[in-house]
Amino acid sequence: MLNQGLLNIIRKIKKSEKELRILVLGLDNAGKTTILKALSNEDINQIAPTHGFNIKNLQHEGFKLNVWDVGGQEKLREYWSNFYENTDALVFVIDSSDQMRLEEGGKELDKLLGEAELKKVPLLVFANKQDLVQALPADEISDSLKLNKITDRQWSIVACSAKTQEGLQEGMEWLIKTVQDK
Repeated sequence: MLNQGLLNIIRKIKKSEKELRILVLGLDNAGKTTILKALSNEDINQIAPTHGFNIKNLQHEGFKLNVWDVGGQEKLREYWSNFYENTDALVFVIDSSDQMRLEEGGKELDKLLGEAELKKVPLLVFANKQDLVQALPADEISDSLKLNKITDRQWSIVACSAKTQEGLQEGMEWLIKTVQDK
């Protein structure tokens, strides 16, 4: 009983400090790290696959964002659950230009949405790589992922390009507003 009371106090303090923990997941090569570096105004020209995780602390609209970018290689996905605790928002990144892996991405997203620790956590899907000619539009990706069937949380899909930064600001603004209103 005491632990729960202490936990509630910590959560209230955390909310008053306007600090959010954001978990960024998706298949390998979707552009998670590139998005994170673009949001941090870092060079995005030399990015290697993430073999583990990256943590960035960002300031955005008066919020301190603790952003956890976890590698998406198949062998790393089993460890994603180690990062769920205290997540305020989930960002799932899809490579819009890789139609062959869209189904695989959808299956991984479905698994995430079924996780108890992520229940009711708002979801932002970044339909990344929109700067590429072969990229599917966000509405087609939404249909393929069956996002309209999600009823247990607020969600949004935003077309973006980590390379040009198009859509990144819009997505983050939606995410912060949604968590703030929660």
